[in-house]
Amino acid sequence: MSTSSTIRVEQEVPRRCDEHETSPLPQGICVDPADLGRDEHSSPAPFAACGLDGHLQNARQARQFVSITLHRWALQPLLPDTELVVSELVTNAVQHGLTHASAEAVDYPLWLGLFRHPGYLVCAVADPSPEPPRPRAPDPSALGGRGLALIEALSDSWSWSRTLPYGKTIWATLSLPGPPRPKPRPLHRRPA
Repeated sequence: MSTSSTIRVEQEVPRRCDEHETSPLPQGICVDPADLGRDEHSSPAPFAACGLDGHLQNARQARQFVSITLHRWALQPLLPDTELVVSELVTNAVQHGLTHASAEAVDYPLWLGLFRHPGYLVCAVADPSPEPPRPRAPDPSALGGRGLALIEALSDSWSWSRTLPYGKTIWATLSLPGPPRPKPRPLHRRPA
């Protein structure tokens, strides 16, 4: 997607975050919950998204985006787990979901979405690869290979689905603070 493209989210158009020097949001195309036409008396928008360019610094940018969004949604208790889950989802997408050609084809080949539902939060990362996530059993001395295990440990559920016309979305859910609610069921089985 070029930076001049638009997407509709709750009847608003995302803005380029890097065009606003005073913006606390990470670089990329972001839907800022504060920009969704809400006043101070209405509930925050249940959706926020950020386009990422596929570079290693995207994990840091994603954590920053999560922090800002969850503060605006008054969900600070979820911050530590959500930041780690999103960081792992984004890092996996950068390392395994991009080929050189797919990263060069569009300005923002990765998308991070946060969806607030009654009782739970969904963190989703879309990338252009159709390959399913593959959990590993790393050697104890290995520095990497534990991302999906961390996501499994910190989230209530996680799964993935193919995205048309190409690619996939990997998502994880975390329970919101408050009384327990039914957990969403995965759309697909986790890879073996």
